[in-house]
Amino acid sequence: MERFDTIVVGAGVAGLTAARLLSRAGRRVVVLEARDRIGGRVTTERVDGFVTDLGASWIHGVVGSPVADAAAAFGMRTVEFTVGGYQPDSRPIAYYGPDGERLPDAAARRFVDDVHAVDATLLDVVAASAPDASYRDVTEAAIAEQGWDADRAQRVREYLEHRSEEQYGAWIDDLAAHGLDDDSIDGDEVVFPDGYDRLPEHLAAGLDVRLEHVVEAVHWSSHGVEVTTDRGAFAAESAVVTVPVGVLKSPAFTIDPPLPEPVAGALGRLEMNAFEKVFLRFGSKFWDDGVYAIRQQGPESRRWHSWYDLTALHGSPALLTFAAGPTGEETRGWSDEQLVDSILEQLRRLYGERVERPTRVHRTDWQGDPFAHGAYAYMTVGSTTSDHDDLATPIGGVLHLAGEATWTDDPATVPAAMYSGHRAASNVLGRDIPISEVWAGA
Repeated sequence: MERFDTIVVGAGVAGLTAARLLSRAGRRVVVLEARDRIGGRVTTERVDGFVTDLGASWIHGVVGSPVADAAAAFGMRTVEFTVGGYQPDSRPIAYYGPDGERLPDAAARRFVDDVHAVDATLLDVVAASAPDASYRDVTEAAIAEQGWDADRAQRVREYLEHRSEEQYGAWIDDLAAHGLDDDSIDGDEVVFPDGYDRLPEHLAAGLDVRLEHVVEAVHWSSHGVEVTTDRGAFAAESAVVTVPVGVLKSPAFTIDPPLPEPVAGALGRLEMNAFEKVFLRFGSKFWDDGVYAIRQQGPESRRWHSWYDLTALHGSPALLTFAAGPTGEETRGWSDEQLVDSILEQLRRLYGERVERPTRVHRTDWQGDPFAHGAYAYMTVGSTTSDHDDLATPIGGVLHLAGEATWTDDPATVPAAMYSGHRAASNVLGRDIPISEVWAGA
């Protein structure tokens, strides 16, 4: 059995951040990764000259972001694309009404103002909500305070349903009232034309990463940890476990003794979502010029409501849409042809016969990934924001959980993963480390 100072389970951004900091502090560290690649839910496909991020895509606000600072230090190119946080405006968006006609600028502005009015009301409504309130409950209360007619209220209600799905891959009734507390963007959003996977590549440089080591069990005691994989066992004084919530809850992954409180309770109130990307490449561009996104309103928007123009980023006509929440669950068993037919039916409502079939389609399946069981975690009804940090409570002085679900301020993001890995490394060492050490000397 190989022995180390610290074992890190998972070679995503959280695990690599922790391992990098611990290694730089002089500890002998091994990273055990089930996949045949590093990066976890940061993964990039390169086919036919196209670079496509299948997992994380955006930095949702570059101001004060450690990922933005790391990317700059590592020389990663970025392109501004500020619509990833499902904002109603901030960049040009083409809104189409329930009749399939594009809203005039004045009508679109009135709708955006309505969204902002509800958001302003939501702050107090959420703060005063009951522990078992859902995001539906608080948004309905905020809409009711506006005194609008039924149609006006319905347009904003649809938007809030779609925002729940696109932000957390969950239906609005299933998301906790505080589930979107972190829904704020500081500064521009950016994407990576050369691929987000350059970040984990830089983080992993010089580390001892063992790929295709599927961890089956983590045994811990006051004396240390033992990690069992399908390729043998490893022992260490401490371990940092960075697998997603879906894996932590899977019977294929055992922690023994079981997680204590408050960790176990927090884990029980978090769930993995249904959030899949659908990339559509076309021979020619048939949609609006000069917009970042296309959104439709009304009953027809139930499945497909938003498309993002990736043409400038990819160098050829391309749209991205999301199969999220109930749509993500419903369409899992569909063939690519069924999926495309359903999406094009809605695009033809907006653009008529100009719409052509895509030359290439790529869809993700994070729900079916045994090393994820979903794209990222969300707060179920009854959860509180403290559940994220509670999930990272050190266990027995030897076991530390990290990952996007364990960071309260901005969960479900790559910065959250990096921050959590930094915190875990600091806890292992028993002292604070500047997070800038992650990219120092790059």
